[in-house]
Amino acid sequence: MSAPLLVVTGAVKRFGGVQALRGVDFDLKPGEIHALLGENGAGKSTLMNLLSGVYTPDEGTIQIDGKPVQFNNPREAQAAGIATIFQELDLVPTLDVAANLFLGRELMRPGGFLDVPAMRNEARKRLEAIELAIDPASMVSNLSIGQRQVVAIVKALSYASRVLIMDEPTAALTVGEVDRLFDIMRKLAATGVGIVYISHRLEEVPQIADRVTVMRDGRVAGVTEPHAPQAELVRLLVGRPLDELYPERAKAPGKTLLSLRDARFRLAHESAGWQPPAGISLDVKAGEIVGLAGIMGAGRTELLSALYGTGLSGRWEGEVAVDGRPVKLDSINAARAAGIAFVTDDRRGSGLMLRMAVGLNLVMSVIRRISPFGLMSARRQADAIKQSFGQFDIRPKNPNIAVGALSGGNQQKVVLAKEILGNPRLLLLDEPTRGVDVGAKGEIYARLRQLAAQGLGILVASSEMPELIGLCDRIVVLRQGRNVAEFTGGVDEHTVLAAANGREA
Repeated sequence: MSAPLLVVTGAVKRFGGVQALRGVDFDLKPGEIHALLGENGAGKSTLMNLLSGVYTPDEGTIQIDGKPVQFNNPREAQAAGIATIFQELDLVPTLDVAANLFLGRELMRPGGFLDVPAMRNEARKRLEAIELAIDPASMVSNLSIGQRQVVAIVKALSYASRVLIMDEPTAALTVGEVDRLFDIMRKLAATGVGIVYISHRLEEVPQIADRVTVMRDGRVAGVTEPHAPQAELVRLLVGRPLDELYPERAKAPGKTLLSLRDARFRLAHESAGWQPPAGISLDVKAGEIVGLAGIMGAGRTELLSALYGTGLSGRWEGEVAVDGRPVKLDSINAARAAGIAFVTDDRRGSGLMLRMAVGLNLVMSVIRRISPFGLMSARRQADAIKQSFGQFDIRPKNPNIAVGALSGGNQQKVVLAKEILGNPRLLLLDEPTRGVDVGAKGEIYARLRQLAAQGLGILVASSEMPELIGLCDRIVVLRQGRNVAEFTGGVDEHTVLAAANGREA
């Protein structure tokens, strides 16, 4: 066995009275893909930030090639060949793709001018190397979350010469993009680069990892082989067995809440990379959870955003009915008036006001209800907040702290609770557990099933195939803005993937 490329010994990190790391040992070999697992708050991100130069350890050492190193800032870590892809992407939305890839390392022409053609040409080569069809001149703000994630990966790969740290890189990617990313990772590892791969997706571990370290409560809970039973990984993650991640499905759904028949969304202005609904027929019934499957670009997110009136401007054609009555869903107000609620796939960007308190975030969607005669009712506000905390077990149980200080799982609970306070009849969910640990996923799944049992209809788009198969009563497969197949929950994953890619299972 080769000597370790990177060794962390006895790492301790405190933030005030909170001890985030409690003597962590970790090592990475050249050419190894080492998966690092743990629930939110387990210490994974803190350890990653030590390696990337964001923090310095209070105790313990870091060695590269057997030599002690100390990084005082990220630039020093990058100079040592360590690159990091953070979960919250470090891209500038107001710049194009090429400018983001070369940010801080711009190519220049004589006279001190930016060589924009050269940067776009080189950016195109890097994107084509992973078979990604994105125009380098495209503004990052116009890209989907999944496309932005891949751009961030390409950017980080240009820095990595020894160690690449990847924090939830597949969270917004579909199966096809994940496979492509894994191919890139294997090729990179074959050159001797060590990769630390942080993920909540347990099903990905045996596909890509050579070794697995599980963290819990700031310590290493165990080191295991990637093909260890998932039940063992869950036990290490949460400290107890998790027998049933997905609740029992509905027995008999009720009346039809949403009905689409050859529904098309005509854009006011065409937009590259935005796939509008182009002839979709589907139903969502009361008490039912219906999933939307499809590769990136199939139109899953676009369908949800068009139904809620939060996407690009345009108009619906064909039949769009809610509760048996035709509706004109041309704005958020129209959607909410029809009893529709929506949870975005970008909770930090558009789902929450991160600097505001948890309690205020929760009641913003029902502000009129708790403000009779234009005056905020402290009692009604407190009752609404108490209801949300009880239903979704939001932690810590303090409505006055900034929502941005919560873990990803608890932030997602706040987003869901906020929408449920409005008493919707139909809930649209886009990537409902993106960046959420396995324990919080189980809690969210249980709550969604409880809501469905109370008569709520749920339409959910997810790039996590096990989530769709385990959670949903039915799965509708989209391709190029159209529904091309439908399956009952529990269907074989390969059958769904075959339909999504336009081939026989």
